[in-house]
Amino acid sequence: MDTLARFGPKVDARRLLEQDRATLLRLVQGLAPDEWERPTAAAPWLVRDVVAHLLGDDLSRLARTRDGHSPVGPKQDEPLAAFIHRFNDEWVQAARRVSPPLLLDLLDLTSPQVLALWRDIDLDAITDPVTWAGSQRAPRWLDCARDFTEYWVHQQQIRDATGRPDDGDPAVVHLVLDTFLRAMPQTLAGHDRPQGTTLTVVVTGAGGGQWCWQRQGAGWLPVEDADGSTRLTFGDAEALWRLCTRLIEPAEARRRVTVVGDRALADAALRIVSIIR
Repeated sequence: MDTLARFGPKVDARRLLEQDRATLLRLVQGLAPDEWERPTAAAPWLVRDVVAHLLGDDLSRLARTRDGHSPVGPKQDEPLAAFIHRFNDEWVQAARRVSPPLLLDLLDLTSPQVLALWRDIDLDAITDPVTWAGSQRAPRWLDCARDFTEYWVHQQQIRDATGRPDDGDPAVVHLVLDTFLRAMPQTLAGHDRPQGTTLTVVVTGAGGGQWCWQRQGAGWLPVEDADGSTRLTFGDAEALWRLCTRLIEPAEARRRVTVVGDRALADAALRIVSIIR
């Protein structure tokens, strides 16, 4: 199997990344003092911790990708997920000495630098794996799209905590779903089915769409269209993106999706995870 083909068609997230960064900055700049102390779904992090984490993501991206600076890594025998969680939490703990106004000042400083980095980068270059999409080295465009979803999901956590609903730009939501579903071939790995078997995910409403995969060779590849042997239909985008980020569990998603076809394959698809955990 072509290892790049499993990632699906190339997407360029840069324009929407810039648009959504502006939305994020407006959101956090408008937070009231008490809102910074509210708990989020990223427990035990408060809103101020999530904002500090976003700043840490900026700094890490600039250091690693722009400056080639990677002084830390997993300890001996430390799993990647455990390292990522430890790395993130160490930063958030240290950043608790930084005031909200200073966090905003620093985000104003890093934001244009991160956007400039992505604006100038070669999206077709091959880089480190996006691990939730597969262990193979991945194209930089997927790395960029992954960052886009990371920032967007943390923005939603802040919105949930402060009661500030997202306007839900359909183009932004669609790209979030499109990126997260790049994890489906890995999700279905090990679930053998006859050659040509297809799985289709449909999301109705704003930001939705249709995505298809077909059993080819030893794995599952995205295809443009298929008369889905198995079809999952979500009534809205929220159920799917929250499933992919484990803000809801598969059992809850199962109650919010209509399945036609192979229910065991559908249950396997509902175990999709598009974050490191």
